[in-house]
Amino acid sequence: MGIVQRFVMALIFGVMSLVWLPTPAMAQDYPLPLSFSNAELRGRDFQGQQLQAAEFSNANLSEADFTGADARGAIFSASVARETNFHGVDFSTGMLDSSNFTGADFSDAILVDTIMLRSTFDGADITGADFSGALLDGTQMRQLCEIAAGINSQTGVATRDSLGCR
Repeated sequence: MGIVQRFVMALIFGVMSLVWLPTPAMAQDYPLPLSFSNAELRGRDFQGQQLQAAEFSNANLSEADFTGADARGAIFSASVARETNFHGVDFSTGMLDSSNFTGADFSDAILVDTIMLRSTFDGADITGADFSGALLDGTQMRQLCEIAAGINSQTGVATRDSLGCR
């Protein structure tokens, strides 16, 4: 390969790399998802934070405060969230499966189209929570229907209706 051919190839490669490099504006448009997997987050304050598509798998979230956070599409698989405040959190299309939510506050939370299989909700407050389209075990649904009350302030859906309670 002659010097002219090498120059042309270098020039083409240089122009292509300039075209494909992300600009700062592009990076701001598409933030990387947050990962808190296997983290010790007991008592941590997440109030009002943007947590879309964040991952909290195998995390200890006991006594943390997520009040009003936007957690759409977030993953809380196999986590412990005892006495955690999820008041008004939007969990739409998220995964809250195989987790321990004993004594957690889900009042006025949005759990639309959320996967919640094999999770524990003993003593949880679900007043005004919207479970429309959520995937729950039969045992969970019966347990939650026993305590279901209220209407979600954002969606206007009654908790009992969203769970399909009779």
